[in-house]
Amino acid sequence: MALSKLTELRLRRRHRLRRKEVESLASELHEVLGCQTFDPLDVVDVGDAGGKDVVVFRGKPMAMYIDGVPFLTVHGLLAFPAAKRHVTVDMGAVKFLANGADVMAPGIVDADPGIKEGMSVWVRDQNNKRPLLIGTALMTGLQMKAGTGGKAVKTIHYVGDKLWNLEA
Repeated sequence: MALSKLTELRLRRRHRLRRKEVESLASELHEVLGCQTFDPLDVVDVGDAGGKDVVVFRGKPMAMYIDGVPFLTVHGLLAFPAAKRHVTVDMGAVKFLANGADVMAPGIVDADPGIKEGMSVWVRDQNNKRPLLIGTALMTGLQMKAGTGGKAVKTIHYVGDKLWNLEA
């Protein structure tokens, strides 16, 4: 795929959030991921990128709305380390996930036990604990840790995809 194809995602219908909206967004993200994100005085924008509502902060896509609920992007997780909803994979899975593959249960070494099927989750590597992708859980955290087989997480956004390369 040509590089121009990777960067063709553009932010449209961009608007600045009001102080109360930023405070509400930060509160929702704290509840979902257990991390401190935006200060009410921060300059935060929201726009449409490829049919997804994306939150932009300091020129990077920091969060996105998944089924109406805000969730940090990989850029957001790098800036604001999260404490909840993580799935940890072995290093052998990283090269496949970097290309957008779904997460298979046998590659999972740990998962937040609070994860339920259908929740948005983030996936990190075993050694560095760095975020690799955002996805939707296809099984519970306990089932993921058991690693019996099959797809565990459906990938939505990963390092190197169009959203990652969005210039806002």
